[in-house]
Amino acid sequence: MAISIPRGTQDILPGEVELWQLIEQKARELCEKYQYQEIRTPIFEHTELFSRGVGDTTDIVQKEMYTFEDRGGRSLTLRPEGTASTVRAFVEKKLFGSANQPVKLYYMGPMFRYERPQSGRFRQFVQFGIEALGSNDPAIDAEVISLAMNLYKEMGLKKLKLVINSLGDKESRIAHREALVQHFKPRIHEFCSDCQNRLEKNPLRILDCKQDREHELMSTAPSILEYLNDDSKAYFEKVQKYLTQLEIPFEVDANLVRGLDYYNHTAFEIMSDAEGFGAITTLAGGGRYNGLVEEIGGPETPGIGFALSIERFIAALKAEGVNIEIKQGIDCYLVTLGEEAKDYSVGLLQQLRLAGISAERDYFNRKIKAQFKAADRLKAKFVAILGDEELKNNKINVKNMETGDQVELDLDSFVSTFLEMQQ
Repeated sequence: MAISIPRGTQDILPGEVELWQLIEQKARELCEKYQYQEIRTPIFEHTELFSRGVGDTTDIVQKEMYTFEDRGGRSLTLRPEGTASTVRAFVEKKLFGSANQPVKLYYMGPMFRYERPQSGRFRQFVQFGIEALGSNDPAIDAEVISLAMNLYKEMGLKKLKLVINSLGDKESRIAHREALVQHFKPRIHEFCSDCQNRLEKNPLRILDCKQDREHELMSTAPSILEYLNDDSKAYFEKVQKYLTQLEIPFEVDANLVRGLDYYNHTAFEIMSDAEGFGAITTLAGGGRYNGLVEEIGGPETPGIGFALSIERFIAALKAEGVNIEIKQGIDCYLVTLGEEAKDYSVGLLQQLRLAGISAERDYFNRKIKAQFKAADRLKAKFVAILGDEELKNNKINVKNMETGDQVELDLDSFVSTFLEMQQ
């Protein structure tokens, strides 16, 4: 019986994976420029980490997590996002005591959420994200946003829209929370059961409801911007000032909430404005999460970060028709004629590879014409032809596949001479 791939997952095959590798390489190079260092956390964590860190009123915790019990009776969960795990490592490994502050980290790897698969959305997906822990400076909010925007731009995306909002500090959020409860409470029975449960626990989540987004009370709900105290207003104004200074266009959207409980102050999303991209336009999202480190057992430490989906990144590139040149082909293909030449080519191939040359040979005893066709399929720049007669004379013929030029080289110095031909 044939076994098929699980729903909501994908195989990334040769020919596709090269674009993934290029994006990952660009992200790593950019992080090096911004002084973010890589962190790798487990793919599964104790369930409590996400229920506390992400928030037990979120859709992620209530509906989307892959949770299981191990043989020891412990509840474990495949990570649905990267921030909680990064902060857990920050606390557990006492990175808050590092001499270099703020602590700037990035991660890249698979995340898991049980939701309805659709275009650009999978149950196993890959996220790249960064976290900056330890600074309350609004300049680092702008830096985090600029890193995300620069990554998209360096890959050739142009039709981008940055939307920002302030969720305010604790005092501002409490005032806004009371206003939301008063606004929705008289007619909460008209909303879905999730929103009814959120009313007292976290009314801000109601604004993020997909089912009731068209309800008239949504458009008239109190804006968080009306409840920002002086400190929160000043903070948000600084973030906007720095973004303007960095020449990053943005829009302020008072309804931008983000789907996780740990956000406060700056929240942002980067969207694709490309025609035909799809109904879900968000490419990346993030914000400030002062208080999350304490929630997970660490000292009072401010933080900010973002995460983006590599799958949606690639979808945006396709929607804009961005033509990305992926390096293809190999440097050398060894064509052999005769048993002795074929045996000798095994060691010669190893010499080429150890010298840093991408090389291949035939493994099917094919005739010379078929070997040349294989070289063409692999887009070989050069073909080195070695027959039993050439082997006896310590010679090898090298053909440039683009120009058709062919030269005879001494076999003893072939590898070093070939390296010079490459330059």
